[in-house]
Amino acid sequence: MHLTPRERERLEVAAGADLARRRIARGARLGAVEAIALVCDEVQEMAWDDVPLAEILLRAPASVPRDRLLPDVPALVPAIEIEALFPHGTVLVHLAAPFGPPPPDSAGSVRSVNQQIELAPGRGRASATLRNTGTLPIWVSSHVPLDSLNHAIEVSVERPGRYRLDQQAGSSVKIDPGQQRQVRVVQIVSDRS
Repeated sequence: MHLTPRERERLEVAAGADLARRRIARGARLGAVEAIALVCDEVQEMAWDDVPLAEILLRAPASVPRDRLLPDVPALVPAIEIEALFPHGTVLVHLAAPFGPPPPDSAGSVRSVNQQIELAPGRGRASATLRNTGTLPIWVSSHVPLDSLNHAIEVSVERPGRYRLDQQAGSSVKIDPGQQRQVRVVQIVSDRS
């Protein structure tokens, strides 16, 4: 028998869903893989039967009893997306939080502290002047070395060394044409800082 990749994938999902149904029947808990397979199988079967999408979005996640999931499954599966074949064609079905919201201290959770966290501790800091000599605004990103900036930015640092902006990762400073900005900078001690 020759199967297309899509047909092979469909049979793998059906096998995973069958495993999930057998585990539920004997009272065992489901891991993320089996739970996902069961929901995907339900989506695909309902699509095949031309069940309206809105109804599929409600019914498919309900096919997995919440008390039959291992503890961190909701955190491990923030969404499921599957291409389902309806009589009118293929539709990408997106199920957000199919197993409910994760508990606050589950896998992947972020715990913050109630104190200020120093960025790049122990590194030398300085003040720098950035001046845009160009005709367009320029954004300077937090982790770009000052010696690698757009050539339209003139950089003047009060101390010698290699620096970047002393800001959180992913932040930036906008410098309009003709504008000069005073910024705090932090010393770069390797290519990864």
